[in-house]
Amino acid sequence: MTEHGVYVYGIVGRGTAVPEGMACVGGAGSPARTVGAGKVRAVVSDAPASLRARRRDLLAHQELLMRLAENGPVLPMRFGMVATDERAVSERLAADERACLTTLKELADRVEVNVKAFPAQDSLASLLADDARIRRLREEVRRRPGYKASVRLGEAVATALARRATEAGRDIARELAGLARSTVPGPEVHGCALNASFLVDRDVLPEFLDTARRHAGARGEQVDLRIAGPLPCYSFVADIASAPAPTPAMVGRPSWD
Repeated sequence: MTEHGVYVYGIVGRGTAVPEGMACVGGAGSPARTVGAGKVRAVVSDAPASLRARRRDLLAHQELLMRLAENGPVLPMRFGMVATDERAVSERLAADERACLTTLKELADRVEVNVKAFPAQDSLASLLADDARIRRLREEVRRRPGYKASVRLGEAVATALARRATEAGRDIARELAGLARSTVPGPEVHGCALNASFLVDRDVLPEFLDTARRHAGARGEQVDLRIAGPLPCYSFVADIASAPAPTPAMVGRPSWD
């Protein structure tokens, strides 16, 4: 362990193998390993002196978690979790062992899929066909061009696009929820009409993704559907595995002591 502490990736059950040859966050130091006693372990590596949300480190964090999940359930930490030393990690695990075991059982053979819905931007033709008010405002701009008329038209188009995306996103989320074990809303994203994460059984994952992609194609004039997954189950762990989400230039390091 270095003087900078240990970087914590996630929590696994005793006996879960740590993949060999994986890149670690920071790119230096010893390979990933487990620490702790009892029935749960934390997967850690040496913490780098300077920890920032670089693309290579974000990928290293997520890829290790995904490989761990192939060997059993994992409680993923969000990027940037650092403990002062291995003793601090072991003490935290001992205190939270029962909660960890419960959540590991709930996440077994399940993954997270995130779905975001944005207003479709190249759909003015279909919007004009569906919305009489937009057609009227457009005709006014054509007959009497002017700044105020153009602003009214632009605002009306933006509002209508957002409304259609929200309605489509709500319908899609309702159907996808029927294929998921659980659903949680994600944080607000600028311009996003829907941000939701779904806990999906691995054997249902192909059907879930096929359904999401089918909706993305069928409702492309209403919504730009962005599907991310399978992912580690970040959104479905208790506070024991929580940490701030990464930012493009993360300053400081969340503590897990």
